[in-house]
Amino acid sequence: MTDFIYEKDADGIVTVTMDMQGQSANTMNNRYIPGMNDVLAKLRAEDDLKGVVFASAKKTFFAGGDLGEMLAYDKGPEALFAYIEANKAPYRELEKLPVPVVAAINGAALGGGYELCLSCNHRVVVNSPKAIVGLPEVTLGLLPGAGGVVRLTKLLGLEKALPYLLEGKPSKPQAALKAGLVDEIVETVDELIPAAKSWIKANPESHTQPWDQKGFQFPGGDSLHPRIRQTIQASSAMLFKKTRGLFPAPEKVLDIAVNSMRMGFDAALRNESRGLCALLVTPECKAAITTFFFGMQAIKGGKVRPEGDRWQATDTAILGAGMMGSGIAWAHANAGLKTALKDTEIEKADKGKSYTAMLADKAIKRGRMDEAGKQALLDQITPVTEDTAYQGADLIIEAVFEDIALKEKVIPASFAMLSDDGIYGSNTSTLPISILAEACPDPSRFIGLHFFSPVDKMKVVEIILGEKTSEETLRKAYDYVQQIGYMPIVVNDSRGFFTSRVFGTYLDEGISLMVDGMNPVAIERASWLAGMPIGPLAVHDETSLVLSQKVGKTHKALDERLGIDSGYGIDNVASKAVCDAMIEQGRGGRHYGGGFYDYAGDGTKALWPGLSQFATGNAKIEMQDAIDRLLYRQAIETLRCLDEGVLRTEVEANLGGIFAIGFPAHTGGAIQFIRGIGIDTFAARAAELAEQYGDRFAVSPAALDKLRDKQEAAA
Repeated sequence: MTDFIYEKDADGIVTVTMDMQGQSANTMNNRYIPGMNDVLAKLRAEDDLKGVVFASAKKTFFAGGDLGEMLAYDKGPEALFAYIEANKAPYRELEKLPVPVVAAINGAALGGGYELCLSCNHRVVVNSPKAIVGLPEVTLGLLPGAGGVVRLTKLLGLEKALPYLLEGKPSKPQAALKAGLVDEIVETVDELIPAAKSWIKANPESHTQPWDQKGFQFPGGDSLHPRIRQTIQASSAMLFKKTRGLFPAPEKVLDIAVNSMRMGFDAALRNESRGLCALLVTPECKAAITTFFFGMQAIKGGKVRPEGDRWQATDTAILGAGMMGSGIAWAHANAGLKTALKDTEIEKADKGKSYTAMLADKAIKRGRMDEAGKQALLDQITPVTEDTAYQGADLIIEAVFEDIALKEKVIPASFAMLSDDGIYGSNTSTLPISILAEACPDPSRFIGLHFFSPVDKMKVVEIILGEKTSEETLRKAYDYVQQIGYMPIVVNDSRGFFTSRVFGTYLDEGISLMVDGMNPVAIERASWLAGMPIGPLAVHDETSLVLSQKVGKTHKALDERLGIDSGYGIDNVASKAVCDAMIEQGRGGRHYGGGFYDYAGDGTKALWPGLSQFATGNAKIEMQDAIDRLLYRQAIETLRCLDEGVLRTEVEANLGGIFAIGFPAHTGGAIQFIRGIGIDTFAARAAELAEQYGDRFAVSPAALDKLRDKQEAAA
């Protein structure tokens, strides 16, 4: 039993150390069930057994279920149910042992790993920030199917258990102890097993779980208690408000948790298994596991990172202390990265630094920071006005206005301050990096670093490769983005790159619906039903119509300068016509006093009645058509970016679309959305939309064939 090391001491206490061979973490792999059954058989055969301790030889305690195996399971519903029941059965057998069982938690115990802990009578954890416990399954479209829903509800009571079940957030040791998720904390790993054994010796009769004891009562009351009934009603309403009915997992978790209070323990466990079976076959579950587990692993694990040694920036400069520059300075300070924040006047640079102070004050107010932490952040930022103030920096980020003439002036002047092996990034949202690189003395060290507003909340950076950007520069840029705790999405150079291109289609389709005669209120409602975070008209006001107009003019001027017709934004006809007319009427967006919405002094807003003038059509557009138009338009543009080579991987297409643009998370991203619907079904619906609403919905058969080829290769 190399996966389970079995050791019995002189006191009759057995320590089972989990050490799954050939992998970095303990999981419920195909050797787990026979291994656990062998352990249980040996334990039951012991004559003088006094107790059991479960420990781990890995850095983590136990990672739980094998998601790849679950995702690929295709033997039918009955076999799936039997598979889930077999996986959780050892936990119930542990509870029936006539001796105390203790979990010695040395590292992360998540999902099935924490469910193992719940089946133990006592939980001891080491005081380390890495020793987190919790049930994150709901974030992957699943539910804790190895007894987690049932046991946690019985352990904490429904009211206290629901936040951990419905949000899936893990807890560090001190918070876990306070909540009742663990029972004891020790300071070092070496103290874990001795502490576990001491508890067993002091509590030899504590081997029956509370829910198996006669007269057990739920903490806080059962399902008929007035407070619990109120909790159930409120949770249902709050859940729908949060998920919009687009995520089946939280609803299923709530249903099973509530009903577990109304039936016997073993029946509740079976009901939990049925719930997991139902979720595993949903497109939302497959999308979540594909994107948020395997996709995030690919990004964090460096599967899309250029090979080479890790690089770390130590001395940086940001040029431009406006909204973006100030936000990037905060991100640097938050990561402990020394930064010079430059602007033309010291007052402007100081104001940029004050943005970090403002964010720190908010954190202090919420109890997430103290004054010393605030000062530590501010000490990282030095406002400057001269280029020489940051001479020798290993990273310079140009974040001046989106004006190509200005950028071409700033880049060569500041590049001279860069260290010999440093890199230079431009925070541009649409201007081609290859063209900007012409102003750079060494284009091989020039790269695009597109942050998103507000920088403190949008934790993603679009890294844009110019034609002459070196792989070394890309590697350093990738490492820098991860160094400050943001997600890197790498794209090749293009007008608008990936994110701005796709975001533009969302804004344009919202206006197109309005032009076609759909009520603006219904348009915003359609986006809500689709799962977008903000309606196209509302978000356009936030980004400003004036900015959209400026971008259009910039690219038109760039085309004239280069003597080409790039075709950038050629399909965004509605945006140009309506935005130009609205700006002429003094409605440039929220910053300009009003746009698609009117804004009252008390912070409320309402759609501008004057929008009716732009409805040139009077078509009755069905809500589903509106939803599909908003989603398909973005998905088609994402597919074009992938087909053209602007996007390099589906992983980056999916995660970039969700985190940078707000593509509905329940779909798993735009490309996963296509795969989830089915490539042929998507193509057929796109053809219907193209026939009814225009060629902007036309899909390249060759692009779809590439998706099919990848799907067949993966299978």
